[in-house]
Amino acid sequence: MSGREFFTTRTVAEALAGFRPAHRTGVEEVPLSAALHRVPAADILSPQALPGFAKSTVDGFAVRAADTYGASEGLPSYLDLIGSVRMGEAPAVSVKPGACVAMPTGGVIPDGADAVVMVEYTAETMPGTIEVTRPVAPGGGIVRADDDVAAGAPLVTGGRPLRAPDLGLLAAAGVTSICVHARPRVAIISTGDEVVPPETAHLTAGQVRDATASALAGLVIEAGGEPVIAGIVSDEPGALKEKLTEVLPESDLVVVSAGSSVGARDETAGAVAAVGDVWCHGLAIKPGKPTLLAECGRGSSDRVPLIGLPGNPLSALVVFGQIGIPLLWRISGCDKPPARPNVRARLSRDLASAAGRLDIIQVKVTDGVAEPLFGPSALLSVLTRADGYVIIPEPATGLDAGIDVDVTLYP
Repeated sequence: MSGREFFTTRTVAEALAGFRPAHRTGVEEVPLSAALHRVPAADILSPQALPGFAKSTVDGFAVRAADTYGASEGLPSYLDLIGSVRMGEAPAVSVKPGACVAMPTGGVIPDGADAVVMVEYTAETMPGTIEVTRPVAPGGGIVRADDDVAAGAPLVTGGRPLRAPDLGLLAAAGVTSICVHARPRVAIISTGDEVVPPETAHLTAGQVRDATASALAGLVIEAGGEPVIAGIVSDEPGALKEKLTEVLPESDLVVVSAGSSVGARDETAGAVAAVGDVWCHGLAIKPGKPTLLAECGRGSSDRVPLIGLPGNPLSALVVFGQIGIPLLWRISGCDKPPARPNVRARLSRDLASAAGRLDIIQVKVTDGVAEPLFGPSALLSVLTRADGYVIIPEPATGLDAGIDVDVTLYP
């Protein structure tokens, strides 16, 4: 990815497919209790078969399946009850032809048995004799010793964020610490002479508090990263380049909000070009067209990706959701970000679009109806009122009222 392609508009699909920085975070070892949503650096293999022994999946009686063939309510099979299995203990008896052993769910299958008949299909007609009214096939009611995981097989695969069931499987195998990719450090830089810190008590005419940095930090945390608020940079020539030079060595991703639109005071493209290579400057997306993608650290074998976002908060957050979050997961060692929840809803009104551009429409969902929310891209309240968004794909020229659409929901 070399060359300086200023103001070269790419589609979102092209950006997701073509902007593929090689940078990855380092690897660290964490306890199982801290591993949720972390990305394993490699496959984790099971040191043993799971569950490790054949066990019953039902309450009933361990039998030789052949002894139940042909059993029915009208012509039951009769078996001798020769003992029982206690939970957490090895069986003290073996199943012989014509015999059975009482089994709890999860109990160890005794030698000689190849099935467990459910207690619902049995009756004790006299002490020591069990009546079976339904046949069971070999393997019925049984989990084999390696049915869950074979010894040496992957418990979890590298490159996929760990979910709660994964933690349970790792614990079952006795794996209590794992090697995962470190959380990406994301430097968030705000620019503009008009931007002031959120704690500024009184604003003068033209000043705005930095809302975007706090919102971006929240998105970074949701995606498993560690945000670093790097401060506000003035429009003075050279200031942004100086800040980039400062934060790049300690960052896995740099996000610059504002200053990426075309204009006389636009310093972002020039500052980035001075420390790296611009991959594109402009995305065919609404809102968010003036977006910049680059890799910084020219000459380095491990360059740091950078996203230059539009200045308007709504545009910046929409673009980061579409481009920044997938990139953040990639840096974390995960090439396929976790799917976001979505629902189907009926669109309440027509939506117009332009072919070749991806439109992201904020919506509120009520009783299965998606109501589009509109407003200038400087208004964060549009996002705070939205339950999710609808995408108008690049080839489309709009969506008709009354059709069912996929709504991607916000957490």
